[in-house]
Amino acid sequence: MIQAPLDTILMLAGMAVVTYSVRIGFWLGASHGFPPRLRRALEYVPVAVLSAIIFPTVLLPGGVLSVSIHNAQLAGALATGLIVWRFKHLLAGIGGGLVVFVVWRLVM
Repeated sequence: MIQAPLDTILMLAGMAVVTYSVRIGFWLGASHGFPPRLRRALEYVPVAVLSAIIFPTVLLPGGVLSVSIHNAQLAGALATGLIVWRFKHLLAGIGGGLVVFVVWRLVM
């Protein structure tokens, strides 16, 4: 049996306490109703989180800024954005972006 060091166990316990206290705080706050300004601000959280995940992956492949024509991830992401914006269909955007990405990789 592998034994974890005490600092690892304490770190995991601390992360669990912080995570669940934040969740419980929002749950309790939601039961009393959020102020309209906070509710409006929370609508932007999914977009901000998704942007924070996608932009570094698309613009920094290999850890180096790449906005050249050889960046297939950028081409696929732009195609996805355009398709979703134009047709308002997420699955079509994902599929179209994937096709553009694969074709771009094969051609470039």
